[in-house]
Amino acid sequence: MRRALAIAAALACCLGALAPSAGAQSRPRFNTRLLARIPTPGYPAMAYVHPNRRIYVGTYVNPQGDRQRSRVFEYEGGALLRSWTVPGQDLAKEHGVQVATSDSRGRLLLLDRSPARALVLNRGTGRFRRYATFADLPVCPPVGPQQNCSPSTQDLPPVPNYAAWGTDGSLYVTDFEQAVIWRVPGGGGAAQIWLADPRLDGGPFGTTGIALAADRRTLVVAQGSSGGLNPGALIPDGLNPTTGKLYRVAIQSSGGPGQLERFYESGPAELPDGFAIARSGNLYVPLAGANQIAVVGPDGRERERFPAAPGGDNGSGVPFDTPSSVRFQGTRLIVANQSFGGTRENQTTMDVETREAGLQEFVYGLDRTRPRLTRLSVVPSRFRKGRGKRRGTRFRFRLSERAKVVFRIERRTRAGWSHVGSFTRTRKKGRNSLAFSGHFRFRGRVRTLKAGRHRLKARARDAAGNRSRRATRRFGVVR
Repeated sequence: MRRALAIAAALACCLGALAPSAGAQSRPRFNTRLLARIPTPGYPAMAYVHPNRRIYVGTYVNPQGDRQRSRVFEYEGGALLRSWTVPGQDLAKEHGVQVATSDSRGRLLLLDRSPARALVLNRGTGRFRRYATFADLPVCPPVGPQQNCSPSTQDLPPVPNYAAWGTDGSLYVTDFEQAVIWRVPGGGGAAQIWLADPRLDGGPFGTTGIALAADRRTLVVAQGSSGGLNPGALIPDGLNPTTGKLYRVAIQSSGGPGQLERFYESGPAELPDGFAIARSGNLYVPLAGANQIAVVGPDGRERERFPAAPGGDNGSGVPFDTPSSVRFQGTRLIVANQSFGGTRENQTTMDVETREAGLQEFVYGLDRTRPRLTRLSVVPSRFRKGRGKRRGTRFRFRLSERAKVVFRIERRTRAGWSHVGSFTRTRKKGRNSLAFSGHFRFRGRVRTLKAGRHRLKARARDAAGNRSRRATRRFGVVR
């Protein structure tokens, strides 16, 4: 006898986000865990937390030298999902790649060292394309025009290091060795000098992290050192060449830079690197030279450090070893442990609980609005499929925008709710109706619902990857 669906009851509709786990809530501040060890070529300088909550890690420069192309790894938590190998690198030179940010379509934006360029990686197709190039600038002359040149004392090559989006679609990129901040125009192309200043001259340890502040009009910039300054020359602002700094610089209404304002200074040789900003305004600054994380308040005062002593025990079993960047994932910091000295077992990503939420990264053009799936119902129906009419059921619902909807069906058993199968359909904005005969294909097989109590779970995902809250309805199946 053909089985048909009938409605026993529509008991409840559950619309709610998942609450944080009890384990996460109970973790003390600065509790540190090992997430993943990074495969060869190693040297992870940046662990980027994507809006999809996955972590993307690039492999950076091996100071001992190698001829391996750089790779980009994708992680979910500590599980390695897949990787990509970067094409077109000059392996005879120092080479490495950092996953700097992502774009409105979820593609990764990479900063490559040799050649100096920005690449876009399509995670779906695995294809790379060039987004921007960075010029090798001549050193500015002591007198005369100071345009299109590097205000540094050494003639060093371009090293694009970290990046942040502006609200007009510009991409601001720090240069580790040329004492400039670049601006890449919206849509990509040749980078232009946005800010050139002798205070950004760190020699081989120059400008590092950059982030757009909560007001979206100010860039915060980290300086590893001022070591490129000529001790015999006039040192701007009485700078100590050995210490690192944090600067603020406004993006003016004209698009140009405001004044470069120093508001924090580290200790000697501590090398502030790729920092992250909390919603409170606190800055979490990895000190690559001290193997610590400093917490700097919005007023520029250092509030605490972890571990308390340089290179101290963080409790994870793996020490901080050249922590080069931190990025927020909820209340946790994802730390890239570069281990510049080459200790392979220390080249890891780590998870540090802060117990305060991070400031959400601004990604130009990204839709962060969740789709809404409402009015989910399960009703008996007759519908046409092939010849004649068939009895069955309709799933009815409303969407706030076009989205893919994942339907999950579970059956009540003595042990609890058991997963029967899932299927996905793309549906338009507005009212939608889906005919369901009780038969569906799941993992290559046609499944038929058995008699009993069932529940339907539905969740929508839009083109930007935003997910709706889950809606649930219960129903019964009879012969």
